[in-house]
Amino acid sequence: MLLGLRTAIYPAPDLAAAKRWYAEVLGQVPCFDEPFYVGFAVGGFELGLLPNAQPGTTGPQALWGVADIAAAHARLLALGAVALDPIVAVGEGIRVAAVQDPFGNRLGIIENPHFDASAVR
Repeated sequence: MLLGLRTAIYPAPDLAAAKRWYAEVLGQVPCFDEPFYVGFAVGGFELGLLPNAQPGTTGPQALWGVADIAAAHARLLALGAVALDPIVAVGEGIRVAAVQDPFGNRLGIIENPHFDASAVR
């Protein structure tokens, strides 16, 4: 029934500011940019921004893959995110952390040396 994850949507009460912040974080412009939704292509998936939704840090928690979690975590904090969960080793070389973006959303990151990016379609 489910084909796999395609999009993670983040509420963005200030869509213009969220678009600028995520463009800086991701180092790219959106692949879809409309007043009702902004989407960024990220590793075969889409990170979406939705202007008329309520931000929060609970509920489903997407983890975005990074090559170096310490560097990614530090960069997110430098760009204005607030630390939620520190970097934690969860076994087998995998490390996770989470920040709150400037718009009130949980943004999780994961460094997983076992993840095969070539398997993502």
